[in-house]
Amino acid sequence: MCGVAGFWQAPDSAHPESEQLLDRMTDCLAHRGPDDAGSWLDPEVGVGLGHRRLSIIDLSPLGHQPMFSGDGRFVISFNGEIFNFLDLRKELEAAGHAFRSNADTEVILEAVSYWGFDRALARLAGMFAFALWDRKDRRLYLVRDRLGKKPMYLYRGKERLLFASELKSLCAHASFPRVLDQTALGLFFRYGYIPSPWSIYRDTCKILPGQFVVIGAMDRGGPGVPEFRTYWDALSIAREARRNPIGGGEAEVLALTENLLMDAVQRRMISDVPLGVLLSGGIDSSAIAALMQKASSRPVRSFTIGFREQDFNEAGYARGVAKHLGTDHTELFITPRETLEVVPRLAEIYDEPFADSSQIPTWAVSKLARSQVTVALSGDGGDELFGGYNRYSLARRTWNSVGWVPTGLRRLLSKSMLGVPPGVWDRFYGMADPVLPHSSRMELPSDKIYKFAQILESPDGDLLYRHLVSYWMRPGALLVQGAMDIDADDPLVSLQGQIPLRDLSERMMLLDLKTYLPEDILVKVDRASMSVGLEMRAPFLDHRVVELLWRLPLSYKIRGRSTKWLLRKILYQYVPPELVDRPKVGFGLPVGEWLRGPLKEWAETLLSPSRLDGDGVFQSSVVRHYWQEHVRGGRDWKYHLWPILMFQTWKDMWQPQIP
Repeated sequence: MCGVAGFWQAPDSAHPESEQLLDRMTDCLAHRGPDDAGSWLDPEVGVGLGHRRLSIIDLSPLGHQPMFSGDGRFVISFNGEIFNFLDLRKELEAAGHAFRSNADTEVILEAVSYWGFDRALARLAGMFAFALWDRKDRRLYLVRDRLGKKPMYLYRGKERLLFASELKSLCAHASFPRVLDQTALGLFFRYGYIPSPWSIYRDTCKILPGQFVVIGAMDRGGPGVPEFRTYWDALSIAREARRNPIGGGEAEVLALTENLLMDAVQRRMISDVPLGVLLSGGIDSSAIAALMQKASSRPVRSFTIGFREQDFNEAGYARGVAKHLGTDHTELFITPRETLEVVPRLAEIYDEPFADSSQIPTWAVSKLARSQVTVALSGDGGDELFGGYNRYSLARRTWNSVGWVPTGLRRLLSKSMLGVPPGVWDRFYGMADPVLPHSSRMELPSDKIYKFAQILESPDGDLLYRHLVSYWMRPGALLVQGAMDIDADDPLVSLQGQIPLRDLSERMMLLDLKTYLPEDILVKVDRASMSVGLEMRAPFLDHRVVELLWRLPLSYKIRGRSTKWLLRKILYQYVPPELVDRPKVGFGLPVGEWLRGPLKEWAETLLSPSRLDGDGVFQSSVVRHYWQEHVRGGRDWKYHLWPILMFQTWKDMWQPQIP
């Protein structure tokens, strides 16, 4: 994987420092590409492209970037992998194109030269983000892959455009204003991430998955107005799927899906450096490991981490799957002290506020894998595509059970449940596990009951979904500037009005594919893996797999209380059901306990009254109430407190201007 950086500003006669600025932006991405660095500058136009390279395909200097097309017209800085590049190369060679290297980067350039930009982009299959400069037409293209595996940020100022794989690269440019965007901040506290196209800084956006931006030159020079275009969209795929469902029996569907998954896996095993697989022992990663081992003539290297806290330890499951498949397995048990060492670095790794605490074990397993391989495959996307999250089936069952009750009566019941002190609920249920939505291993009965009570307030299934995926449902109560209308600017709220599906589970799956997957899961994996120079590949996110699965009825994914029905059927051909069939638990950490123990002093410093009052961001009395109640053990507020702590550490490091 690699890092992309660059700008387009007034011609260089007025900016003699442009070369140094470009190098500074590029150097900030050294972790994404430790093997090589390059830059190219056109002083007459004011365009600069920078690149950091992690060598995966063609390790020779011929893969150096920025790279020029054979005719010299196009220049590219490319981050990612094109998994069908060998097929495209054969076509281009047959058409008379000669290649200097074996790199997929050169295939992109020659494809654009031969087919034109739009047709070439439609034919690329992979994970990618790149900047392409057309020297003839003086046009800049910024592109992001269909599912959002690779990032691309864009800042538009009065006289310049800046773009990069990560925000830290933009911050390295002397003219980039770090002004905090209050709407983005509110969205962060709602979801624990900042949804595209928003970013934490004003006038800066994320290019959406399946989108590209084209910028032409103004008559007087310099960049014109960016034009955003969509070339692939999950909503359109879902609509088309309803018009063109797949027929045939279960045996045919099973074979079709398995064959396509095998092809996706094999294409992602092409590498000139060592590769392996991240194996948790769950359905998704076990399926990828099984298909990899089937395609390999030698034991595949697999990696997992374990925890001493048994409620969070899945190493034994992964070990059992690895033994059955015959992989070359490595596991590492890490202590709380070792895990917590990364906490001070999170604001640097995730240079935008990010509050999914599984970022910590994701970083740990990435670091473990990088000690032996440069590329790893993962099971990311399996939950969103095969219906794996508990909330898909639980929310539908809950809503079918209570949705018919008049809203007023449900709100009255909710208010009554919330009025009972938590100790009463806990004593009443003991430590039983009532069947409630969004249950978690370490939650007390009262925590689950309060969540259920909040869900009862929902007037419809869409608001129920937002309750389930929100940290702070109403972030205005937390922030000093709390009068903002978050719903009006919330991309998820807007999307819910466009979903062409009625079934609640399918609506949730499509919303996750458009929001939670690219904005949380893929951000978590990209930043964690790239911070240690590991390339992560996700076969489930092959766009052909996505398109196929949306053409299948929901019954192939969820049957009663069973999730991932089709993927389980495929996996059972390689692994006995007893090795992988267990309740879904996720990749979590005991954050709640740590905040009362080893992280307490760190958190208290960040949440002290003087600190909160001086920052002018939070309603300090609200924060202190949640913190003190959590420390006393009255309630588990980890989901509310962790975003605040992550924002505080981010603010300390990046020193934004708070308007």
